[in-house]
Amino acid sequence: MSAADFVKVAQAEIGTKEEPADSNKTKYGKFTGHDGQPWCGSFVMWCAAQVRLKIPNVVSTMEGVKGFQGIGRWQNPATATPAPGDLAFFDFPGGRTTDHVGIVIKDNGDGTVTTVEGNTSEAGSQNNGGAVLQKVRAYRANNKKKLPVFIMGFGKPIFKN
Repeated sequence: MSAADFVKVAQAEIGTKEEPADSNKTKYGKFTGHDGQPWCGSFVMWCAAQVRLKIPNVVSTMEGVKGFQGIGRWQNPATATPAPGDLAFFDFPGGRTTDHVGIVIKDNGDGTVTTVEGNTSEAGSQNNGGAVLQKVRAYRANNKKKLPVFIMGFGKPIFKN
C-alpha cells in the first residue's frame, strides 16, 4: 500500500453523505461498529482498511492522537512537513480538544493543506456535517490564504511504497 493508494480511496468517496441526513449513519460507521456516531474517524479507518494500511485507531480522535504520539509518528503544526496520506487532527472552537480528523492529499506550500474529510460540510458544522468533502485547511498562522488554524497536528502513517 502507498500513500497515493490511500489518498485515491479517500478521494473516490467525495460526495458521500450520511443517510438519512443528520443521522450519522454511514457505511464507515457500520464498518467500525460505531454507526450513528460522529464518523470522521470511522471514515479514515475504512479508507485505511481498503488499502490494508495499519494505523492507530482514530474512531476516537483523541485516542488517535495518543496512538500516533505513542509510536513516535506525530508532528506539531509549527514544525510539520505534511505529506499526502498524513492524518490532520483538528480542534474546532466550541468542541472538545481533538474533535475531527481528515486525510491530507496535498501540502499546498503556503501553510495550508488540501484534505479529504468525512462528516464535514461546506458551511455548517466542520466536525459533524454529514458529508465527505475536499477542504483546504491551514496549519500555520502565517498561511497565505489567511485561514484560521484548526489543525493541531499530524499523524504520519508508515507506507510501503
